[in-house]
Amino acid sequence: MVKLPDGTPLELPDGATGADAAAAIGPGLAKAALAIRVDGELRDLTAPLPDGAEIAILTDRDPEALELIRHDAAHVMAEAVQELYPGTKVTIGPAIENGFYYDFDFPEDVKVTDADLEKIEMAMRTHIDADEPFERRDVPVAEAIEIFEGQGEDYKVELIRDLVSGEGVETVSLYRNGPFEDLCRGPHGPSTGRIKAIKLSSLAGAYWRGDEKRQMLTRIYGTAFFSKKDLAAHLELIEQAKGRDHRRLGPQLGIFMLREESPGMPFWLPNGTTLLRLIEDQVQAQLRKRGYREIATPQVLDEELWHRSGHWDNYRDDMYFMQSDEKRLALRPMNCPGACLVFDSERHSYRELPLRLAEFGRVSRNEREGVLHGLLRVRAFTQDDAHVYCTEEQIADEVADICEAIDELYARFGFEDVRVELSTRPEKSMGSEEQWAKAEAALTEALDRQGREYELNPGDGAFYGPKIDFHVTDALGRSWQCGTCQLDFQMPERFELSYVGADDATHRPVMIHRALLGSMERFAGILIEHYAGRFPVWLAPVQAIVLPVSDRHNEYAERVVGELREAGVRVEVDTRSESVGKKIRDAELGRYPYMLVVGDREQEAGAVAVRSHEEGELGAMPAAEFTTRIRAESAPS
Repeated sequence: MVKLPDGTPLELPDGATGADAAAAIGPGLAKAALAIRVDGELRDLTAPLPDGAEIAILTDRDPEALELIRHDAAHVMAEAVQELYPGTKVTIGPAIENGFYYDFDFPEDVKVTDADLEKIEMAMRTHIDADEPFERRDVPVAEAIEIFEGQGEDYKVELIRDLVSGEGVETVSLYRNGPFEDLCRGPHGPSTGRIKAIKLSSLAGAYWRGDEKRQMLTRIYGTAFFSKKDLAAHLELIEQAKGRDHRRLGPQLGIFMLREESPGMPFWLPNGTTLLRLIEDQVQAQLRKRGYREIATPQVLDEELWHRSGHWDNYRDDMYFMQSDEKRLALRPMNCPGACLVFDSERHSYRELPLRLAEFGRVSRNEREGVLHGLLRVRAFTQDDAHVYCTEEQIADEVADICEAIDELYARFGFEDVRVELSTRPEKSMGSEEQWAKAEAALTEALDRQGREYELNPGDGAFYGPKIDFHVTDALGRSWQCGTCQLDFQMPERFELSYVGADDATHRPVMIHRALLGSMERFAGILIEHYAGRFPVWLAPVQAIVLPVSDRHNEYAERVVGELREAGVRVEVDTRSESVGKKIRDAELGRYPYMLVVGDREQEAGAVAVRSHEEGELGAMPAAEFTTRIRAESAPS
């Protein structure tokens, strides 16, 4: 007997499988079933069911179903690639967000390019149409090594040996579809025919196991869906995303540039610097409103400090180091140790708590070049960081205040759909079970007291404490993790921080790490893509551009620009000897909210002819009236 999700018992014979359970419930479910969840663990439909287990049948209506068939599709792609390019070695092929990939080691005489993706797709469709079953077998480690050594699949052999040394496994599972058999934990769907629509998208280089000293492999990306309609909608979304790509729009709009001379470290151009300042202004308003005190700490600190803080054991692979005389120094990857030194620089009373220290801190992280991605993944960036030192009794109120600040900021920037996650202790961490339990309970209580909905994200906390992460949804429905609030009992201990309580005894403060937006660079990249470079008036680096009809109107145009700048409008002028039509087309590409055309009539009337991107032609008006309009649009709603 097994139990259904609603607690209803289901009688099955001994040795019954997930497929048997689906058939017992009904023929429709038997046909739709893809896999089965047994006591919370997803398994193949062919897996025997233990007596008394709680089960749930997975169909294409379940969120996990896409991940399942994308994993299936990865195996089909590997099958097709080995069929088309004999001698190719396969490595790993997981499902990922929005698709899947597989890394291949092609023979030296084989050069696969984007032009070959269609051919691989066609071979995949042949195997999908054949409706080949996915068949699992569990074999002893020695036998599996012998199988893959015989096939020359040395990457698989390495993976198996690592499983033996790391997890002590005695058997491994292999999955076969058609002639292709792969090392895989599973689960898989019943057969390849459940994959209804596929598309291979791109090629990339990838080092084996992410190690730059190992073999360079070819990674092929793709996606799969249950219908051609869903695939078409996804491909349309990708095309929209290309049009919004900040890596293209950033240089085009004079916001930032990337150079080979400094990979992963953006150069901010004038418009981008203005954009950063406008973003920072909104954060500064929250700091003033909530009683934060701003500090600035060094970017280079003694290596010993990072041993003390715990970063050495948990973060050193991502750090940059340098030597100065007898000292080894490190570029800071985080701002928290510097804030601890500031707190420890003077004696504190309980009356001063909570003490909120904010810093727009520049940090550097040694990211692998292969993972760098425009502004979204960089090596040098600025965090809108703060560290709050408080008592345990003050945690809930401080967390609520931080959450409120994040809510207000995201609304200001136009993000209405915000998702919250509570992340618990990761495998690599420091501190006792008791401390972590206390910290996790405190954040849970803080969220519950706010009545805030959140999801649990087990094992994804910071190495020093649990955290609350905020995810915004952009105009294309993509989710981005930005703000964070992290509770830390560890660092105050390591830095021996203290305050004098009402009882005149010394006590250890609690430390809350918080960033409202996260990386300023990353947030700017998200904003560029969210707005497709057409920022709202208050956020636009240049709010209007003045377009003189001909050279004889340049002097008047410059006078208008001066008046607008004096009134606080961010404005530019195009005095090139081009036609006004050409200037208007170029201004459209520049994505300015407003164009102000000035010719004979405007010059005589002391006015500007206003063209709004949102509303079209607005007619002529005095510059002062236009300024009033800009101010009204820039005011918080």
